[in-house]
Amino acid sequence: MNRFAYRTTGLAIKTIAGLTRAHLNIHDAENIPHGPTIFAVNHFTRIETFLLPYHLHRLTGKPVWALAAPELFVGKFGRYLEQLGAVSTQSPDRDRLMVKTLLTAEACWIVFPEGRMVKSKKIMEKGRYMISYAGGKHPPHTGAATLALRTEFYRQRIADAARCNPEEAQRLVARFELASVDSVSRQPTRIVPVNLTYYPLRARENALSRLAGRMVEELPERVAEEIMTEGAMLLSGVDIDMRFGEPIEIKKNLSCQKIQCDIRSSAPIAFDDAIPSRKFMRHEALKIMQQYMAAIYRMTTVNHDHLFAACLKKSPVSRIDKENLKRRVFLASQQEVDSGGVYFHNSFDKSQVHLLTDDRYRKFSEFVDFAMEKGVLASDGAVLEKNTTRLACIFDFHRSRIDNPIAVMANEVEPLTRLQRRISRLCWQPGFWLKRKVSRLLIQRALDDFNRDYQAFFALKASKPKQVGRPFLIKGDRQRVGVVLAHGYMAAPAEVRGLADYLGKMGFWVYAPRMKGHGTAPEDLAGCTFQDWIDSMDRGYAIISNLCRRVFAGGFSTGAGLALDLAQRVPGVEGVFAVSTPLRLNDLAARFVPAVDVWNRFMERFNLDDAKKTFVDNHPENPHINYFKNPIAGVRELERLMSSLEPRLSLVTVPALVIQSREDPVVNPKGAEKIFKLLGSTDKQMVLFNFQRHGILLGDGAKRVYRAIGDFLDHLRKRPSTAALAVGEPSTEAAPKRGAPTVEESN
Repeated sequence: MNRFAYRTTGLAIKTIAGLTRAHLNIHDAENIPHGPTIFAVNHFTRIETFLLPYHLHRLTGKPVWALAAPELFVGKFGRYLEQLGAVSTQSPDRDRLMVKTLLTAEACWIVFPEGRMVKSKKIMEKGRYMISYAGGKHPPHTGAATLALRTEFYRQRIADAARCNPEEAQRLVARFELASVDSVSRQPTRIVPVNLTYYPLRARENALSRLAGRMVEELPERVAEEIMTEGAMLLSGVDIDMRFGEPIEIKKNLSCQKIQCDIRSSAPIAFDDAIPSRKFMRHEALKIMQQYMAAIYRMTTVNHDHLFAACLKKSPVSRIDKENLKRRVFLASQQEVDSGGVYFHNSFDKSQVHLLTDDRYRKFSEFVDFAMEKGVLASDGAVLEKNTTRLACIFDFHRSRIDNPIAVMANEVEPLTRLQRRISRLCWQPGFWLKRKVSRLLIQRALDDFNRDYQAFFALKASKPKQVGRPFLIKGDRQRVGVVLAHGYMAAPAEVRGLADYLGKMGFWVYAPRMKGHGTAPEDLAGCTFQDWIDSMDRGYAIISNLCRRVFAGGFSTGAGLALDLAQRVPGVEGVFAVSTPLRLNDLAARFVPAVDVWNRFMERFNLDDAKKTFVDNHPENPHINYFKNPIAGVRELERLMSSLEPRLSLVTVPALVIQSREDPVVNPKGAEKIFKLLGSTDKQMVLFNFQRHGILLGDGAKRVYRAIGDFLDHLRKRPSTAALAVGEPSTEAAPKRGAPTVEESN
């Protein structure tokens, strides 16, 4: 076998990698030991057979050989596999070759303990590992454990014989074709569990399957399935997470007295002799196999498809509310992330509140569309109808990835018992209880985030008292109509406290989120982006929407822009009001922000941080709330927020109220007029006040602004819910006629 084959095949591997859009993410490679190693890897695709040796070689610096199915060793492809270091499982010298190379540590090995590709991912039955395949079922193979035990047996026997029985030592050296006793490595053999998880799994017709169909008239169904599944994965940009577990030490499993007697026996032992301790060796191999199987599947990288599929499978009912399904997946991911013990796909690094708002990353919609395509789900308005038979039926093993991929996804996380228990509990909990859990979790998390940021950025002269920046909730009446109310730039929730109290007395539930970077110190704000503020607003919406039946959005200044953004993206928002929205700024300093921002980035490139202009002085109208320093980066993010919002204003179709001060020194009133014209709402109005300040929610005359907002929201509250109209629910109240857009002025 050519140990330098990787130099020639590496180019081929790189060529294949260049043609695919697959992303390989390697985790915990530091667990790979330096000595002789057996990698025990789960087996789901043919990709592992020819890509894995190359990538492991790059990590170890050693040749990495693999066992492969005998039917692959045909023609040029078979010769290619042999060059790459693959050995047929039916090779007569297989075990001796493996032990020899591990004794000398000249190569590492890949072993698939399932013994075959497990296309259905079904490896559990009644809490035990049991591999399902086309011909039936069998327990996982102990080959990796047996190989490691035999290697360590002979390592210790050769070392012992070299001291006490030189003749036997030389016989073993010759038997394994070793150069000498000294060529046996003193480093012990270890087994490293490896898990490979692919995401997303979408088996569809692709360029490779179409090409194969044209080139071969009668393509075998098994081959066609593999090309369709794995071709789609490679061409569509699948994420491959390769995770290495802690090495399993083998030496301790040979401490049994019976095994030690055989190791020290003076009688010659042939490689395939049935030694007296064989039964004990087999027992130890079973223990090791259970250990690495548990480790392999404990490292499964859980993704959104896994959680949705598991929730569908465990749901006790066939009609599933869409929003409740999202809540279950959200709670499963959050609680498992918090408690640890489960590895999640990197898409969970971001906030998962999008599952409860606009699904902007399409995790839910893509899964549902795929499940509907496969006949597992049917949509009935706000409800999903589960085809229980389709999801649970016994399916053809070789077509499982095409015909029943949702079941395959659910099977893959079945060994994660802790996660399974969590999902089971969530699936049995009613909708009202899920809402309560979501709102409580998010409220507590918002408070924890604020306390952590406040502690991290607290500055004696710059930071305000905690009650200024802390997010708050005002509970309303039993009608459960809520408002998510956002504060402005460089401010804090205390800025909208007066309006919130006013609306609370009218019976509204009000939640005032803290926008990321606010209520702490200017240095905190300097490191935030407008997407962070959108995430904060989304969390506020998720809280109030899980507490209330109906939700309106509103805000002041930058918070007004965030409210309009929310109303455009999230269908659950039934109305929006925007006070002093900063579409256009009067502040002369803001006009120089782009130039200063370019200057700062130029200075940063040359590591001249002292020359950067990070902050400008701020002279706030409400010094007990606002920062005294304005970060240049923050103003730039504000402009980016408004630039992204402006072209989407026509998509805001819910009833809208725009409020502006005619003599606002910060925001140009023409911006409010432009917003009003661009809004796609047929029911909209604009109210102008003759105040000579920007912060019109505080100070003299603020209650007049409160009344305008309160009247607008009360009018909407008396109308039937848009959600009720969407599903055709009857209403006891007549909806007022929609009039033409209006503009009002108030002195």
